Amino acid sequence: MIVKMPLENFLVIDIETVSAQQNYNSLNADWQHLWEEKVKRTVPENTTVDEYYPLRAGVMAEFAKVVCISLGYFKKEKSEYQFRVKSIFGNDEKEVLQNFISTINQLEAVNNHWCFTGHNIKEFDIPFLCRRLLINGMSIPSYLDFQNMKPWETNMVDTFQYWRFGDYKNYTSLKLLAASLNVPSPKDDIDGSMVGQVYWEENNLERIAVYCQKDIVTVANIVMRFKNLPLLKEGQIIVAK
Repeated sequence: MIVKMPLENFLVIDIETVSAQQNYNSLNADWQHLWEEKVKRTVPENTTVDEYYPLRAGVMAEFAKVVCISLGYFKKEKSEYQFRVKSIFGNDEKEVLQNFISTINQLEAVNNHWCFTGHNIKEFDIPFLCRRLLINGMSIPSYLDFQNMKPWETNMVDTFQYWRFGDYKNYTSLKLLAASLNVPSPKDDIDGSMVGQVYWEENNLERIAVYCQKDIVTVANIVMRFKNLPLLKEGQIIVAK
């Protein structure tokens, strides 16, 4: 699918999520109990449930929120492609989600052959977005309603799943896959484990957005590798302000 699909049909996405509250003690008693029930079988030895909260709550949709969604798409300009990047971020998760849906709706009106593209989006980003849409009282658009689609109807390209080549015992991080394909490393500032700290302690959403943008540029270059095309040059990457 990746090899044959036109570059214009790849819509690369990545999300950044943080815990809904800064720490365990910020939760009310009911939510503290719910957290304990959720993690009691997975808390590492010598770690308390409150210590575990900042480590894991940010990747559990019931205890987290989306603070940044980055999108990227290819557009041919004269003789070469540009990769255009946009980030939607903010403290108000519902507003972030609404802006995301509005952006996708605009794209859908122009090109309805696009596919969500990303690394591990099938198991993380897309399910997380759907859960948070429902939690925020929002409807799931038809293009995200994968549960009601047949496998061949899903508009999703997952570089993590593609790299497995049917080997479901294999897990490969984006960083490792990029290194294996000689794609420049996506991380030179922060990594995923630091996003919560940057958000809650530094209140630096712009830094998180830049980190997120680097991920989707990396995925775009992995797509180029899969298609045996040259990597994007710096001048081909256009970031919307």
